[in-house]
Amino acid sequence: MHREALGREAWRDSNAGNMKLLALAIGLVMAWLCVVEHEFRVAWMLIPGAILAGLTVWHERVMQAKSRAQAAQNYYLRGIARMDDAWAGRGPSGERFRDGEHIYSDDLDLFGKGCLFELLSTARLPMGEKQLADWLRFPSPLEEIRERQRTVEELCERVDLRESVAVTGEALRARVNPESLIAWAEGKAEMPGGRWRVVAALLSLLAGAALVYSVASRMAAPFVAVLIVEGFVWRWLQNRARDLNRKVNCNAEGIALFAKILERFEREEFQSTRLAGIARELRGDRGAEPATVGASASASASVRQLARVVYWIDSCEGMFAKLLNVPALYTIQVAFAAEGWRRKYGARLRRWVEITGEMEALLSISAYAFEHPADLFPEFVDVKSGPLFDGEELGHPLIAAKKCVRNSVRLDAETRLWMVSGSNMSGKSTFLRTVGINAVLAMAGAPVRAKRLRMTPVYLGTRIRSMDSLLEARSNFYTEILRIRRVFECAGREWPLLFLFDELLEGTNSKDRRIGAEGLLGALLAEHAVGIVSTHDLALTEITQRLGATVRNMHFQDYVEKGGMRFDYKLREGVVAHSNALQLMRLIGLKV
Repeated sequence: MHREALGREAWRDSNAGNMKLLALAIGLVMAWLCVVEHEFRVAWMLIPGAILAGLTVWHERVMQAKSRAQAAQNYYLRGIARMDDAWAGRGPSGERFRDGEHIYSDDLDLFGKGCLFELLSTARLPMGEKQLADWLRFPSPLEEIRERQRTVEELCERVDLRESVAVTGEALRARVNPESLIAWAEGKAEMPGGRWRVVAALLSLLAGAALVYSVASRMAAPFVAVLIVEGFVWRWLQNRARDLNRKVNCNAEGIALFAKILERFEREEFQSTRLAGIARELRGDRGAEPATVGASASASASVRQLARVVYWIDSCEGMFAKLLNVPALYTIQVAFAAEGWRRKYGARLRRWVEITGEMEALLSISAYAFEHPADLFPEFVDVKSGPLFDGEELGHPLIAAKKCVRNSVRLDAETRLWMVSGSNMSGKSTFLRTVGINAVLAMAGAPVRAKRLRMTPVYLGTRIRSMDSLLEARSNFYTEILRIRRVFECAGREWPLLFLFDELLEGTNSKDRRIGAEGLLGALLAEHAVGIVSTHDLALTEITQRLGATVRNMHFQDYVEKGGMRFDYKLREGVVAHSNALQLMRLIGLKV
């Protein structure tokens, strides 16, 4: 549908351009006939001029329709790419949210090209991206998660709403920094009281009147006198005005897009209490009777006013605005307008930013849920019954469905730790990431890649990747134990800890590794944590005998076939029977 609309609008765009050229050519011929040949009166020139003006207006509308059709087509093409597992590199990577010190985000590939954020995010504004990133980085309270699941279920089928947001202000190039904008809106007043705004406006009008009088009477004194007074006002307020205007760290197009998206949310009729309450709040109707609805300005109308002010601020650096700085006190007038908006609406801006961020993040998750109907919401159980993470046929959402091998896992009060052994490349690290990334999705209120998942709320801590650092003089082992200490800090809280360790303590000798691993895991189990540890060191699996019946050995198997290695990536009971390191070395030509 949108592809057909784009083709139709492209055809109209081409025709409109050709018609404008034809009208311009006719106008030039008529101008020559009128001015040079005197065949027509000059008044006849109004006809091609009017036709050209009408075609220009029509062409502008055609180009807007074409831009909307292009944006809609791009939106659906990206959705199809996500469904076809061909989405990597086509969306926002969320690179700005990467934090090497975060307790699991880098290990689980949350941010960056081809990572979870890119798969999920459809947000148009930075506040939507930040809210989604925060849900992925920090676990939410259980009641918020359940409410988020309900709202996502309602939004899941609202394809028109998601499309409308995607194409809203499609041509606008947004530059918005929500944090600095909120800081400005909630900051202290920098311009003097309201009466000085009136004085500045009167001086500007008086300068215009004095200029007209001086030209008419050929007496410059009245105009010069007003300019002298304005000079004192300019000297007094110019620095304050410029500082205030500079702190609005955004562009007018970004604020205009913010207003358009708010307006779209205001128009939607929702069923759930949460979403309906948000829409009423944005409309300025806080539970009032219908007769009083709209008595206060809506969020979109208020932000649209700010967009106009920011447009004036953007114009302050132009040559024309600088010429008007003394006779019209342009920069100061703009600063007074910004200060007036801040006094009237500044305290409400934070809430509008929060709502927009929440709604865009919810729409991102709902788009993912709609595009992946086989993924389901996890069922959360009471933490009082003990820790639980029971996933049936867990898959990794970043692996293409055709290549994804699913495995099941159950961690509970009886089986608290899985020790997963296996040879190199057999799937141990991917299995840890599969468990971890599904836990992240669950705690964010999103569907998970599983046939079924029952779990208590959990804190998540991982150590899958670690690197040494020359700059910080840290070895790989030291970096690893620093991360493990941070994971320990999450244990013993109101929710159980789910820990995922890959090749635990691999940077030290086998004796210290075995003793250290036994001590660390015993301490974690004593704090009622549950987790999975992978290893290719078979000696490390022996500690399960000393940790008790709550530990279970599992393994991944590999096969040597026709001079090559084959992996099925399926979990099996027990300890792996052999390793493949020597075989892999021989396969690539090393003589061992």
